[in-house]
Formats: sequence, C-alpha cells, structure tokens
Amino acid sequence: MLLVTAGSRGDVEPFVALARAAQRAGHTVRVVAPDNSGVAADGVDVVSLGVDYSHLIQAQGVSVRAAIANYRRAVKPAMRKVIVEPARIARDFRPDVVVAHPKVLSAPLIGEALGIPHVLVEMVPAVTPTRAFAAAGTVTADLGPLNRLTYRAASGAAALFRRDLREASALLGIRMPRRMAPPTATLLPVSPALLSRPDDWPASAHLTGPWRDQPPASVHLPAEVDAFLAAGPFVYAGFGSMAAGDPHARGRIVAEAARRTGHRLLIATGLGGLAVADDLRGDDLLVVDAVSHELVLPRASAAIHHGGVGTVHAALRAGVVSVVVPFIADQPFWGALLHRRGLGPAPIPARRLTTDRLARALGGAPHHADAVAEVATRMRDDRGTDAALEVIAKLG
Repeated sequence: MLLVTAGSRGDVEPFVALARAAQRAGHTVRVVAPDNSGVAADGVDVVSLGVDYSHLIQAQGVSVRAAIANYRRAVKPAMRKVIVEPARIARDFRPDVVVAHPKVLSAPLIGEALGIPHVLVEMVPAVTPTRAFAAAGTVTADLGPLNRLTYRAASGAAALFRRDLREASALLGIRMPRRMAPPTATLLPVSPALLSRPDDWPASAHLTGPWRDQPPASVHLPAEVDAFLAAGPFVYAGFGSMAAGDPHARGRIVAEAARRTGHRLLIATGLGGLAVADDLRGDDLLVVDAVSHELVLPRASAAIHHGGVGTVHAALRAGVVSVVVPFIADQPFWGALLHRRGLGPAPIPARRLTTDRLARALGGAPHHADAVAEVATRMRDDRGTDAALEVIAKLG
C-alpha cells in the first residue's frame, strides 16, 4: 500500500494509524508525509513529501488572505511537490493500491498509470456531494436542495495545477487525461456517532470511524503536567496550528474567561494558536507547547479548541464538552454540528472571541455533558482502521 497525505499534524496522524494497522494485518506499507509534522511514526516506512507545513504555518499563518498573498512564493511550490513527488515515489514503489489525501491531486493519475485502485481519504465531508448538508468549509446553513452545489469547489482544484499534473503524468508515462477518473472508493475517517451517513451517498463512500493509535503504555505525561491535572478540575485550551491574528490577545481572553468562571486552565500553545503573557501566569494556569489529547482530555472538565475534526473526535471520545472557536476551513462545520446536536454551546468564531462570550460558553458547557457522554459510549464501538482495511481489501 502507498499512503499519501498532505497538511499539518491532523492530516498525518490518521495515515500513520492506518499504516500501523495495515502492517499488523501483514501488508507492506509506505507512507508519504510532510516533514516535521510532530507525529511519532516509529516502525513505519515514511518517506518525505518534500513539504514542511509546520514551517509554512509559522511563516505565513493560516488565513485565506495569507494564502492568497503567498500563493506564488509558497503555496504553488508546495502544491507542485504534493502533486509530483507522490507520482515519482509511486512509480518506483509500484504499490497495489494508492490511498490519498484530497490535496494529492495526482492520485488518480497514479491509479491509472499503474492499473491499481485509487482510494480517496475524505478527511472531512467536502468532496462527495449530498443534499443532507453543505460541504464542510463552505457555509454552515442548510441550503436544502442547493447543498449539493457547494461541493463543486473541490472539483475545480485540478484546474489551478494543470502544469504540475502534466509533469506528474509524464513521470508516470501517461498522457494527461481530459478528466480525472473518480476514486475506486472513498473513505471518511469520521465517527457515525458524530455524523450520520447521508442516504444519497454512493455505495463507494464509506464512513469508517476515526483512524487512531492508542498511546503506547510507555508514553506518560510530563511530571509537571501530571501534577497539575491531579491537583483538581481544569479546562484544556489549545488552538493547534491556528497561527492567525494575535495569539497573545486570545491567550488573555481564554485565561480571563477561565478565571471568571472559576476554572483552572491548561493551555497548549501549539504552532502559534495561543500565547500567554507573563503577567497572566499563576498556580491556576499551566502553559505547555503540546500534550497528548488521549491522555489529557479524559481528565478535563471542558475543552476550548479550534474545532479541527481530530480534536472534535478526541474530545467526544473522552466524554468532554467542546467549546469550539473556529478559524477556517471545516472548523465552523464541526462547531455548528456539535451545537445543532446538543453536544456543545454555540461556536464562537475566532474573530468574535471575547472574554464575555467565552465565559458564557464555559458556564453553559455542563448542560451538554449528558449528550456528550452518550456519544462517547457509542464511539467505543468505532473500529476505524479495521473498517478502512476491510474496504481496501475488497478492491483487489
């Protein structure tokens, strides 16, 4: 198997988890992934995609405006590697199946050139059209019959990178087709306990449940973090790689809202999503770069985060209520879904984050605890990597 992903940590972790499960099942697996993702991939054959998304995020942030401003200098060169490098690796590796992130626009070419199944990993529901809801990353309102139209944006991405796709085609020894072949199968690593499968999805689209690794028994929290958690109830706050706007202002808002509502606070600064000034620090506030969600969230009373799909799953699985502060892309989709299902307070867009709004959301979080506990119980039945491998095995 050739597994190819692109993006930040949340885009890499599921692919590494699938790779480990595939290896346990006896498959030979190679993962093509970005550099410096922060994901531990011990025992997995990982080769470089040639792109460092962590560096890109730290250099230009994550806003749409920054992406447009840096399109020629940073975004386009990065996408060329995302398109061309997997083609080169696949040509040499000769896999029996290619399983790829939606950013890897050359995956259909790999499938055609090698005569193998191409599996699309739809990390969030933004590619397979449905009337049930608008594509994640577009609008959060229900547009009814027009919901299907919001999925056209994803299909137009190839037009921006035709030169790179022609280069990938040449590497693979085929002519660039007029139209890309559809995936043989589509896998969505999303829990059915969170998102109901739309009735109008094709049979080739599979809602598998999230792909994750259990933390090794040898992995422990740093002593300072463990001691802080043991000292009493706390709220977790982390915005991951959301390096946009003023992280110090956000850090102050989060700290003041937690103190106003009587909560101790663990802040993970991530790649610049939050920063904490010295005058805010105290015995009730611990600041770290990053922590294991699997080890921390089950002990938290609430989690303030950006609403990335990985963090949403981790919080639900831990039975902790999320206060979502969405920034971009699919994050508003998940925040709106949690609120609509009674699993969390209304999301607070990052640009509208204030101490008052966040304090009100934290104060209302306990009202959602029972609904979250019910979903957490259902998520115990998720066997995401097993379900994904079952689908892949049937394609041969």
